[in-house]
Amino acid sequence: MSRSETKKTVIIAGAANLVLAVVKLVAGVLAGSSAMLAEAAHSIADTLNQGFLLASLRRSARPADRRHPFGYGNERYFWSLLAAFGIFVAGAGYSIFEGVLTILGHGGGGGRVWLAYSVLALAAVLEGSAWTRAFIQVRRETRDNDQGLVDHVRRSPDVTFKAALFEDSAAMVGLAFAASGLLLRELTGSRVWDGVASILIGLLLVVVAFALGRDSKGLLIGKAADAEVQRQVRQVIAEAPGVDGVAELLTMHFGPDDILVAAKVNFSDEISADEAEDVAGEIDRLLCERVPLVRHVFLDPTQRADDGGTGDGAGTRNAAGARAGEEAPA
Repeated sequence: MSRSETKKTVIIAGAANLVLAVVKLVAGVLAGSSAMLAEAAHSIADTLNQGFLLASLRRSARPADRRHPFGYGNERYFWSLLAAFGIFVAGAGYSIFEGVLTILGHGGGGGRVWLAYSVLALAAVLEGSAWTRAFIQVRRETRDNDQGLVDHVRRSPDVTFKAALFEDSAAMVGLAFAASGLLLRELTGSRVWDGVASILIGLLLVVVAFALGRDSKGLLIGKAADAEVQRQVRQVIAEAPGVDGVAELLTMHFGPDDILVAAKVNFSDEISADEAEDVAGEIDRLLCERVPLVRHVFLDPTQRADDGGTGDGAGTRNAAGARAGEEAPA
């Protein structure tokens, strides 16, 4: 994922939501529409969340230090988890509450419906532009990795970008709910439809918040790399000269563009410890070249179980546990 592309997508979505939060709120009050007020809450929540996502991009870009030797990439997942919580509380909670009140006969109804429709039209243009920007980014990235659109979004570790895409998509559907609720209210004279639309908007935000929260939680506690990335890593290691196989492969995301690789590697009995260290260094170089997401490589040379070894690096494997490219212990 391109950090600059993701940042542009988030900024465009945030600017659109900031403008719409104000105009939706004014239109909702003047038109007496709970659906429009729910949309205002939706835009306010989205604006706050864009701030969280921008903070995640800035803080996750900090270089590694002694306290955080693998960098701060995981901060993206923490801030995205906060964004999901914000969507649930500020957006979904208020929308459902406002809808229930309207159905029960508290509030709702009023004039200046034309203003609400005008704001919905403006929202469709602004939020449609933000959604188009996010969709173009998805299409560009699917062309680069030869994945289907849905599959790419589902498997992507860039939760910041996914949050912007999900919010923009939910915004477009929410506008359709609000417009339908207003139209049915005017045609039937019953404000129940307005309340139902507000509740539907809230439930839509619940789904978005759950999806983002689930992905962020999984990556925050240490999610493995995608199966295709693991296949490429295993292939690079297994094809290296002097390697008989890969006994165990572990991967973990430290950010959307930062993967750690740790592997137990079966080296040939014909190579010495010094030669094994050279091979490990070459594997490190090849992995970073062929799988750009790989930033940290740790290789543990081991013996095959059928060679009578213990599998814990005993015997001639004096380089056991050494990081690829580092000097093996004596």
